[in-house]
Amino acid sequence: MINAFISIRFLDIIDIVLVAFLIYKLYQAIKGTAAFNIFLGIFIFYIAWVVIRGLNMELMGTILGQVMAAGVVVLVVVFQQEIRKMFLLLGTRYRLLNIGFSLDNLFSSDPRSVSNEQVKRIVAACESMSKTKTGALIVITNKAELNEFIETGEEINAEVSVPLLESIFFKNSPLHDGAVVVQGNTIKAARCVLPVSNRKLKSKNLGLRHRAAVGMSQATDAAVIIVSEETGNISFAFNGKLKVDVKPIELPQLIDQIYQ
Repeated sequence: MINAFISIRFLDIIDIVLVAFLIYKLYQAIKGTAAFNIFLGIFIFYIAWVVIRGLNMELMGTILGQVMAAGVVVLVVVFQQEIRKMFLLLGTRYRLLNIGFSLDNLFSSDPRSVSNEQVKRIVAACESMSKTKTGALIVITNKAELNEFIETGEEINAEVSVPLLESIFFKNSPLHDGAVVVQGNTIKAARCVLPVSNRKLKSKNLGLRHRAAVGMSQATDAAVIIVSEETGNISFAFNGKLKVDVKPIELPQLIDQIYQ
């Protein structure tokens, strides 16, 4: 009996490690958001259901059991942004099934990656707008094309340039309100609407642009550069994390990390 109890296979260890990894990744995805409190509430509800079943409380167990039966649908609705990001990361960032084997990787560079010359132009534009305290929101795509966000704005389809970025975000420009989406070496669209994060930001000086940048980096694999209209400070959002007070000299390395 004791031997049967302590018997454990190598696959059981792998199973435990994988479950622990998934729980940790889920925690990373939802910590600091309203979804974390919802998840905690669902977990407490599940524990209560297990206890009630263990006490053989038939009526209450049946009622809670019916609620738990619809639990998968509830989870999908509540955590749709987190689930979407998880599958996006699996399908695009890691690309487990085709790393090193796709024809695009063998014969050409990714058309969605930004060249060094375009990075220099983006950095120069951000530095210039920082000095004049011109508010800006620039989304740089990674693997995902972000068509659903591009379609919310005005189509541009022009090569990245410093004068164009400055003219778009000029305060009297009709396109300055919203985000610019840069895909490869092209400004795809301006005045794009981004999802706003519910996460509390550390500083009260960070406004709607910063919340939209964090929300975009949570929902997609893109990076977002923010220039504050109030302070002129540059910030960088990627993978749900916000780095504030970024120096222009730091931007090329931060942009390059999204393609690693």
